[in-house]
Amino acid sequence: MTVMFLLVISMSIALITAESSVYFREQFEDGDAWKSRWVESTHKSDYGKFVLSAGTFYGDAEKDKGLQTSQDAHFYALSSRFKEFSNKHQPLVVQFTVKHEQSIDCGGGYIKLFPSDLKQEDMHGDSTYNIMFGPDICGPGTKKVHVIFHYKGKNHLINKDIRCKDDEHSHLYTLIVKPDNTYEVKIDNKKVESGSLEDDWDFLPPKKIKDPDARKPEDWDEREKIDDPDDKKPEDWEKPENIPDPDAKKPDDWDDEMDGEWEPPMVTNPEYKGEWKPKQIDNPVYKGKWVHPEIDNPEYTADPEIYKYNSIGVIGLDLWQVKSGTIFDNFLITNDPKLAEEVGNETWGATKVMDKKYLSIKTDQKEHAYYI
Repeated sequence: MTVMFLLVISMSIALITAESSVYFREQFEDGDAWKSRWVESTHKSDYGKFVLSAGTFYGDAEKDKGLQTSQDAHFYALSSRFKEFSNKHQPLVVQFTVKHEQSIDCGGGYIKLFPSDLKQEDMHGDSTYNIMFGPDICGPGTKKVHVIFHYKGKNHLINKDIRCKDDEHSHLYTLIVKPDNTYEVKIDNKKVESGSLEDDWDFLPPKKIKDPDARKPEDWDEREKIDDPDDKKPEDWEKPENIPDPDAKKPDDWDDEMDGEWEPPMVTNPEYKGEWKPKQIDNPVYKGKWVHPEIDNPEYTADPEIYKYNSIGVIGLDLWQVKSGTIFDNFLITNDPKLAEEVGNETWGATKVMDKKYLSIKTDQKEHAYYI
C-alpha cells in the first residue's frame, strides 16, 4: 500500500468527518402531522397515548409543543424512522429535551436508537437497540442519566453515575460518541461527563489479569511492626482491676446471721495498669504488602470500533411512567457536535428563561403573573 494511497484514504476520512449531516430532526411545528411520522407499537394493547402539548407552563406556546405522556401508570412505545446511516469514521450526536412538569416520581425520560430493521409496530422493551440515552427517575434513589450501548449481543451500562435533572423545567440532553472511542454527555449544553468507552463500560475483558501461576512466598512477611522480643512484662504488673474499698466499714446494724457475711464494695484499683503488651518495633524482615503480579490477558483484544454502529435508522420512546406529563421535544441526530450546540441554544435556549411556573393573581380587576 503506497504512501499516496494512504494519504488519499486519510483525506477522504477527514472530509467525511468534516461534512455536517442532520439525520433526524423533529420539533413538532406542523400540528398533528407528527402522527404520520411516528408509529405507535401494537405489541401490547394497553400502551399509553402521547399527545401534542406545550404543557401547563412554557416559554413559547407553539415552539415548546412536544410529545407528552397522557396516562398514568402506563408503558409507552412510539418510534420514528429516518434514512439509515452508519456513524463509522464520524461523531454521533443524539440530542433532545425533556420536561417533567408533573413532578415525576417514577418514570423514564430516555430515548432509544434502533437499527433500521426494527419493526416499529412490534417495538417493545426487549427489542434490540443500539443506544439508550436519557434521564430515569424512580424515588429518591434513582435519578440518573442512562448511557447504555448494545455491543456484541449485550447491553452495557456505564460504570459512572451521572445525575439527571429532577425539577419541573425543560432540560437539554446531549450524547456525543466520537470515532476515537471517547464520549461526552452534556446537560443544558454543559459537559457533565466524558471519557473513554473502553474505560467506562465493560465492553472488553481487562487488559491485565492476575498471574494464575503466581503464589505469595511462604516466607513473605507483611507485618510492618512486630513485638519487641527483648521487652519483658514487669513482675509487679499484674494487679487486679478492682479491689475491695479499703475505706469501707461494716455497718453497725449489719447482722451476719440475717444479712450474711459482709463484704466491702469493690472500687477501681489505682495500681491497675491494664493488659500488658510488649513494645512494637520495626520488623527487620518486612517485605511490604505482597502484590499479585499481573500478566497480559490472553482473552483481551483491542477494538478500535467500539463506537461504531453499521445501521442506525429509528428513534424510539420505549418507557414506563407512574405519573404522566413528561414532554419530549427538539429531537436531533447529527454528526456535528457544534451544530447540536447551536440548535440547542436556538430551541431550548431561546425559551428556557420563560419556561417557568407562574402564579396568576387578580387584583382590582387586573391579572398579574408571578413566575416562580
